[in-house]
Amino acid sequence: MNALNAMLKAAACGLGALAITAVMSWTFVATTATAPSLRPVAQMARLTIQQRHVWFGQSQPAVLVD
Repeated sequence: MNALNAMLKAAACGLGALAITAVMSWTFVATTATAPSLRPVAQMARLTIQQRHVWFGQSQPAVLVD
């Protein structure tokens, strides 16, 4: 009887986990799907270059405060 209860408990937990996973997967797919009436917009990556100093270390000299 104890083994049967353990099997039923494991099956119930497994079915619950599958149900939660299915619902979460469906909501993710539904929220991230594109609308059929909208045309996809081509997105362009923008490259930005920050000016770096030629030397290594701090860009400004350290200031000692008493």
